[in-house]
Amino acid sequence: MPDQAVPDTDYTLSPADAALIRSQARPSEQAGMLTAPVQELIHARDWLRMLAPRSVGGAELPLPQAVRLEEAIAAADGSTGWTVTLCAGAAWFAGFLPPAYAREVMATRGLCLGGSGAPSGHADVDGDGYRLTGRWDFATGAPMTTHFTMNAILRRDGQPLLDEAGAPRMRAFIVPASDVTVHENWHTIGQKATASHTFSLEGVFAGAHQAFDLTPEGAVAEGPLYRFPFLSLAFVTLGANMAGMAANFIGLARDVIGQRRHHVTRQPLAELPQVASALADGPAELAQLREHFYALLDRMWDQVCRREQVLEADIRNLHEVALRMVQAARRAVDELYPLCGLSACDGRSEIGRVWRDLHTATQHALLLPFAA
Repeated sequence: MPDQAVPDTDYTLSPADAALIRSQARPSEQAGMLTAPVQELIHARDWLRMLAPRSVGGAELPLPQAVRLEEAIAAADGSTGWTVTLCAGAAWFAGFLPPAYAREVMATRGLCLGGSGAPSGHADVDGDGYRLTGRWDFATGAPMTTHFTMNAILRRDGQPLLDEAGAPRMRAFIVPASDVTVHENWHTIGQKATASHTFSLEGVFAGAHQAFDLTPEGAVAEGPLYRFPFLSLAFVTLGANMAGMAANFIGLARDVIGQRRHHVTRQPLAELPQVASALADGPAELAQLREHFYALLDRMWDQVCRREQVLEADIRNLHEVALRMVQAARRAVDELYPLCGLSACDGRSEIGRVWRDLHTATQHALLLPFAA
């Protein structure tokens, strides 16, 4: 039998929870962070622990189930879905920490992990620990984050430590929010409520137990989640967010276009052949790729659960389909956008916010067409 953890909680998005998230989307955007009701819901549902090991207080949710939940949340609101995805993904790192320390972190009231994957700082060896200094951008959920994670280049006596290939060595670290300075500089057109600010550290000491390696060999937890490749986990969770946001836009666009008429003939806009084609073809392509995406994810997850070898070709295929799904989402949305009229350009409109959120999210470096 596969060694797959089955959670006690039903991790699906209820209609009531989706309605609350939708109702708070505009207030969250205006506030530049998720509002208190949304944060309270996230913690009440324990979504931010869903990828952490059960052995340290997490849910250790099967990855395909977690990805489908993240897509559903993103379909309710892009900023909420993105924040849950990135912060729950950071809690996945608990599977690579010493269990006693991971348990301590997971027990934090209002737990939220966030951070940055860019190695834009350095870690100077200091006895049995390290001194962390640097500045890291795009820490999603920064105002609600209790622990920050980051990558840093290892140094000794000011000189980078090198690996066998002669490249600088890098490790990941986790520190409490009290050690971090947050710089409120997130000023994008969309995803405003993710509050993905910059943070910095200056000579902060981190013990050896706060350093970890995101490699299969570095996993401490035994479950299949921690054997699943980190890069693949990133591709599938971000890709699912794009599918959710696109589905939200498409639904809103159908309603808007359905109320419009051609300005000359007064014919219902949705009845024009080219408009009908736009309403059908792009969403159909996205739906087909989404189905293929989940079939590949489910198969790869089953292989990992059964401790079967996952071929590099299969990993690349999953990444490529995730990127194709993102591209199809963008195409479908952008074909419909001009048909929605000025309401889509109104900074106060729901459809305008969804468009801005999706196009901001697609700027993530991992989602570039050549990233796979």
